[in-house]
Amino acid sequence: MKKHNFNAGPSILPRIAIENSAKAILDLNGSGMSLLEISHRSKDFQAIIDEAVALFRELLNIPENYHVLFLGGGASLQFCMVPYNLMKTKAAYLETGVWAKKAIKEGKFFGQVDVVASSADKNFTYIPKNFTIPADADYFHITTNNTIYGSEIRYDIDSPVPLVADMSSDILSRPVDVSKYAMIYGGAQKNLGPAGVTFVILREDVLGKTGRPIPTMLDYTTHIKEGSMFNTPPCFAIYTVLETLRWIKELGGVKKMEEMNKAKAQLLYDAIDNSKMFVGTVEKDSRSLMNICFVMKEQYKDKEDAFMEFAKGKGMVGIKGHRSVGGFRCSTYNALPVESIQAMIDCMHEFEAANA
Repeated sequence: MKKHNFNAGPSILPRIAIENSAKAILDLNGSGMSLLEISHRSKDFQAIIDEAVALFRELLNIPENYHVLFLGGGASLQFCMVPYNLMKTKAAYLETGVWAKKAIKEGKFFGQVDVVASSADKNFTYIPKNFTIPADADYFHITTNNTIYGSEIRYDIDSPVPLVADMSSDILSRPVDVSKYAMIYGGAQKNLGPAGVTFVILREDVLGKTGRPIPTMLDYTTHIKEGSMFNTPPCFAIYTVLETLRWIKELGGVKKMEEMNKAKAQLLYDAIDNSKMFVGTVEKDSRSLMNICFVMKEQYKDKEDAFMEFAKGKGMVGIKGHRSVGGFRCSTYNALPVESIQAMIDCMHEFEAANA
């Protein structure tokens, strides 16, 4: 049976990236050595990380005055590294979900945190609007896509202070004007690669202003000076990132990704909106293209478990909604083919015909 991978992360990757990474584990570029056993100081690995940085820059049109880093620790470590390196006295945050809340919690260890707006009042089912960013904040932090609740900021905010964005789950899914951000970061395990590596895109002029000493490994300048190799980086994960970036370029770049993602999301949202049994959970103008969340309508709530089992029997993987939301979630990242979306829709229609 064909499997359709809707996991929220770690998630589906391009098949070619998986296959080429598997080959490199056995033999990297005919060297007779495994990717897993070469030195990160070798010419072979330096070529890998150099190409990954160059492709990242090309695909996102990253200006020359920004650094690209590949680090460990996931986006969760960035929740404290950002304020450690950037907050002098106060920072502003937009609260749009669980990961934004976690970032806010870490920020409070380093100074005053102003939550300029929150969608917690409606269980994070919308993106707040008409908020004011304090001009005296050291930076303004946003989480662009919310994997758990299925909302997304799909435009580049104009901020009067340095803008910092956690783009863990929508990086490379759409064009971004990097010049509007002081920093973009995220875990790779959605659109970019496997778990284990974190990307950081950083404008250097925002550093060195806090006046506090920073532990070596938590200081961005450490990793800038050493080209992401102050210590041994996650070599395998970086290689798979490279293969994924190659795949994106081959397909036509980030604009092509956006075109494909819009088409996939529209198909599934239309099916949900026209369904007798299912209903979306996010306000329409805040809907994510990456994580599509929905539940059974009230009169069919008792059939959610039955649908889950039915869908599993049809090869749907990872569609159970997060425990804090319930219902269902289809993560439609770059590598998910439209055929999987259609298979999910067919599954919904078949169950609905038999049970509505």
